[in-house]
Amino acid sequence: MEDYIPIAALNHYSYCPHRCWRMFCIDGFTDNQYTVEGTSLHERVHTLSEGQREDTWQIRAIWLKSERYRLIGKADLIEETNSCWYPVEYKRGHRGEFDNDALQVCAQALCIEEMTGSPVNLGYIYYAHSHQRQPVEISAELRQNTIATIAAITEILHTGKMPLAIYSQRCNGCSLHQQCLPKAADRVKRYREVT
Repeated sequence: MEDYIPIAALNHYSYCPHRCWRMFCIDGFTDNQYTVEGTSLHERVHTLSEGQREDTWQIRAIWLKSERYRLIGKADLIEETNSCWYPVEYKRGHRGEFDNDALQVCAQALCIEEMTGSPVNLGYIYYAHSHQRQPVEISAELRQNTIATIAAITEILHTGKMPLAIYSQRCNGCSLHQQCLPKAADRVKRYREVT
């Protein structure tokens, strides 16, 4: 939807602002083995369904939306137990090293709160390789970081201004590494500073 931020953009921005800009401003996405595995996982998960599993009501592949934060996206799984709602985000790998997955879960929690009128204090990330759920506390700090990330993405989407590509450990697994060449950009920047 126009003027709405895809919830997944928070994950991409937190991982790398330049990656987010390439994906959502210039439609420059490219697949690699990790993104193909992730897409395959989500295709299996994103079959709309709902049902009871013991004391938990589960809804898969439901669209979430927040008017307040201008967010939209499809949730992998939403669960409700004892009148408490929580999102479960599926990821292909092992437990994440960075906070980008937690931001995505928090953005889903913000949408669920607005849609249900109930507070959401907990979410989960399910890692397919380890078959484990990692709890994500929807703390005041995580909420603030999520709202700040939403504001930063809004700025990029409205201005189209490209964030610099900055090389880090994360670049090694990025599907857009060949497009942005962060090491080359870093060398050019250092060269310009010297001359």
